[in-house]
Amino acid sequence: MLVLGLQGSPRLKGNTSVLLSAFLEEAERLGGRTRRIDVAAKKISPCQECGTCEREGFCPIDDEVRPIFSLLHQADIVVIATPVFFYGPTAQLKALIDRSQALWARKYVHKLVDPGGKWRRGLLLSVGATKGANLFDGIILTAKYFFDAVGASFEKSLTYRKIEKAGDIAKHPTALEDVKEAAKALVAPLLNRKKVLFLCHDNASFSQMASAFTQYYAGDRIDVESAGSAPTEEINPLMTKVMGEKGIDMAFRKPKSIRDAVARGVPELIVSVGSPNVSPDLPGVRRIDWDLPKHGGDALAWMREVRDDIEERVGGFIREEIGTPGLQGPSQIIQSEKED
Repeated sequence: MLVLGLQGSPRLKGNTSVLLSAFLEEAERLGGRTRRIDVAAKKISPCQECGTCEREGFCPIDDEVRPIFSLLHQADIVVIATPVFFYGPTAQLKALIDRSQALWARKYVHKLVDPGGKWRRGLLLSVGATKGANLFDGIILTAKYFFDAVGASFEKSLTYRKIEKAGDIAKHPTALEDVKEAAKALVAPLLNRKKVLFLCHDNASFSQMASAFTQYYAGDRIDVESAGSAPTEEINPLMTKVMGEKGIDMAFRKPKSIRDAVARGVPELIVSVGSPNVSPDLPGVRRIDWDLPKHGGDALAWMREVRDDIEERVGGFIREEIGTPGLQGPSQIIQSEKED
C-alpha cells in the first residue's frame, strides 16, 4: 500500500511539515509504504484555463505535475498538509489543486474511473496563526473538491489554530498524537489485504488490465501490484483505449520490473497473465497461470477479446480467493454515482 503526503508549505521544516512527518512515520511504523512530496520544491505552473483537459483529457503544460498524477492514482491514502494563507491553501499547493482539473475532466467529462478511486482515502492537515471561527472553512472546502477530483473520499481534517512560529505545533498538547491516531485509523484496515502480483512479459497490457480490474472490484480486500520481466517505457495505447471503453482510466500507469514490484512487498500469490515462463524466484509463493486468447488478425478486436477474458477471469479469481457477491461493472458505477 502507498501513503502519499503532499506538503504545501514553502517552509520545508515548518509546522505543517512536522505534522505530515508524524503521520508518515506512523504509517511506516505500521507497515505502509510512504512517499512525501514538498510541493513548493516542484516545478508546477498555474492552470492556463486552456480547456485542453476537458477536450482531450490531458493537461498540455510540460512540468512536474504528470508524475504526481501517477502517484495519486497509485496511492491508497492521500494526505494534504498546508498552512492557511488568506483562508486558503498556499499558492504552491493551490497550483497543483487547480491543475487537478485534468483529473476532474477525465472523471466527469470523459467518464473514466480510476480503479483505485472507490477505496482511496483523503486526509487534510492544516495550521493557522489566528483563532477565528471560520479560519479553516476555505481550506476544508477546497480539500473536499480536490479529493473528489483525484478519486479519494474526504475522511477528516485535523486543524490547529494559533500556530505561527516555528516549533509551535510541537508544543500543542494533542496535535502529534492526533495525527498518529489518524494514521492508525486509515492505514490499519488496509494492512491485512491479500497481496497479489500480476505478471506478464512487458507490463504494458495484460498484467495492467488484470491488476486494474482486480483493484476496481476488490481493492479494499486485495493489495494489487503488476510487473513485467522486460517492462517497456510506456503502457500500450491500444490497451488504454479498450479499457477506456469499459470506463476504466489507465492513463497514468507506468510499467515496472518484477524487482521493483517485489520491493514494495512480497506477494502471497502470483498470477502470470499470458506469460507462463515469467515468474520471480520466491519460494513458497503460490502461482497461477492464465492462458489468453491467441492473437487474431485485427489487433483492436483481439485486445477487446483479451480484455473481456481477463475481466471474466478476475471475477472468478476474486470469488475463489476472497469470496464476493456479484460484480458491478464500471459503467454501472458511473451511472449510479451520477444519479446520487
